[in-house]
Amino acid sequence: MKQLRVGMLAGLFAVAGVLSWAAARLWDSVGTLPRVPLAAPIVLALIAVVLLATAISLRARLRAQRERRPGAKGVEPLMAARAVVFGHASALVAALVCGMYGGVGVFMLEFLDIPARRDQAYYAGFSVLAGVGVIAAAFFLERVCKLPEDSDDEHGGTAPAA
Repeated sequence: MKQLRVGMLAGLFAVAGVLSWAAARLWDSVGTLPRVPLAAPIVLALIAVVLLATAISLRARLRAQRERRPGAKGVEPLMAARAVVFGHASALVAALVCGMYGGVGVFMLEFLDIPARRDQAYYAGFSVLAGVGVIAAAFFLERVCKLPEDSDDEHGGTAPAA
């Protein structure tokens, strides 16, 4: 499995943002623009918390296993791999969702004098911030689960993710 790349996530964010901004302009000119749900930033923040808690738990267990503490509960490789896949998928979806809400939020900036639209812009902005939190937690989880590099340098100096 390849590691997450900031450039790829930024590209997804930019493409989704531009398309969402254009779609919001078109939709608003034709009819009523759908609302940004209040639950969007809350759900994204919960996903970030779950990713962060998983990373912290795995880091503590891996540290205890490395230090050979008595009674240390080890980390199964398949569990670590599943956690990394969850983080990877969450980061990709968060980049798309951030772009989508970012595009809608930029469109809503034109209408900050209308209270309902201002609230929608706030919800979109908080969704983008929560999505960035998901991406940061996914990078941290990936870093925690990264295998140590081999000393004989068989793999060209790069260590694959667990």
